[in-house]
Amino acid sequence: MKNNDWKNRLGVLYSTNPDFQYETNEVPEVETLPKAQQRLRVSLDKRNRGGKMVTLVTGFQGTADDLSALGKMLKVKCGVGGSAKEGEIIIQGDWREKVSEILRKEGYTQVKIG
Repeated sequence: MKNNDWKNRLGVLYSTNPDFQYETNEVPEVETLPKAQQRLRVSLDKRNRGGKMVTLVTGFQGTADDLSALGKMLKVKCGVGGSAKEGEIIIQGDWREKVSEILRKEGYTQVKIG
């Protein structure tokens, strides 16, 4: 079944060439590396956040769905809010030790606290 969503093609001129292939500018998502090969960095950040501290988990290589699933699991286990986008997970508050411990228990062996 073809992906024939017309909303993605608004403002596009069409060709009468029967061999024409529509190309999007989307970058294909990277395959998610196994947990043991992920090099995650856990750090504390308070820049551009009104003086509030957040725990950042960076270095995740994989799909956006896997990133959001890992972020959700960390938020639930810490019992706080946060977000997961653009390759990093933001956990509200200073949870560096607990987050690194949770990641190691989940199988992420290369976790670095910074």
